[in-house]
Amino acid sequence: MADYDKRVQELGITLPQAAAPVGNYVGYTVSGNLVFVSGQLPLDGGKVGVQGRVGDKLTVDDGYRAGRLCALNIIAQLKAACGGSLNKVNRVLRLGGFVCVAPDFYDAPKCVNGASDLMVEIFGDAGRHARFAVGVATLPANAAVEVDATFEIKA
Repeated sequence: MADYDKRVQELGITLPQAAAPVGNYVGYTVSGNLVFVSGQLPLDGGKVGVQGRVGDKLTVDDGYRAGRLCALNIIAQLKAACGGSLNKVNRVLRLGGFVCVAPDFYDAPKCVNGASDLMVEIFGDAGRHARFAVGVATLPANAAVEVDATFEIKA
């Protein structure tokens, strides 16, 4: 049995506090053995850490960092949904990524790789998932990336 909590420590990752919703929704819902995590922004220290449009003033590397920050916030929500332990996770099922892009930028998937790569770093083969990544004109709080997720957990 994998010890994902230990893996997070081994990687030197400090998870943020699960962010409170800013509207009429919740950070996650649990239905049976599925956890649905609401879209998470690239929060760093409680503030949006990467703002703007990728392909304009932001590079693909900036977008990748934003995707990774989103994933850290997703995992914080997941940990809360699992009662404080990631060891209830069976696998990552799906990530959905939105990237704020300049009109002629076509590499949104490279930005969402920041989230995908972190899932595999932590969960190994159980972190491999289905995904979409699309470019959009704007995101809340001028965030560069927003990612949501679906997980399977132990009942």
